[in-house]
Amino acid sequence: MNLDQFKPKTVYVTYIAATPEKVWHALTTGDVTKQFFFGRRVEIELQPGGTFRFWQPDGTLDVEGKVIVCDSPRKLAVTWRVMCHEEMRKLPECLVTYQIDDLGKVVRLTMTEAHQIELPEKMLEGGRRGWPVILNNLKTLLETGSPLPPFDFMSEAKPALDEMKEAARKLTSDV
Repeated sequence: MNLDQFKPKTVYVTYIAATPEKVWHALTTGDVTKQFFFGRRVEIELQPGGTFRFWQPDGTLDVEGKVIVCDSPRKLAVTWRVMCHEEMRKLPECLVTYQIDDLGKVVRLTMTEAHQIELPEKMLEGGRRGWPVILNNLKTLLETGSPLPPFDFMSEAKPALDEMKEAARKLTSDV
């Protein structure tokens, strides 16, 4: 796979009072991702070429991809294709990378979402709304033992999701 074809569109950085091993474990363990990733459970084969999936709480396949880089506990890169919405399924996969830097008593977690094609701003907006919540939820979970208190993020995100699906529909019909 030519990683040069992916261009970063969104980059998030957060600092977490945890070890790299704890952050890695949280990102790669289904029972933990359920606590900070909107109830979704990761299933991952931790080796290059391994499968990567996220499952929704009802058992629906949400995201599918392959492991590209697996350097525990420093770097994980996976291809990412949204499977739960037909419109999004037709798009080229993107690349999600987690870089974990050990700063002593703190970890710097850098998450990058990169795409093979130019995407409309409306599509990128969904990630810009979701990733900060996910990463802050992860940070809170690792630092306190509990995720953020429940709030209705999905209702708030629904307009962005609808716009993303419409933009994906237009983009894939032009191809």
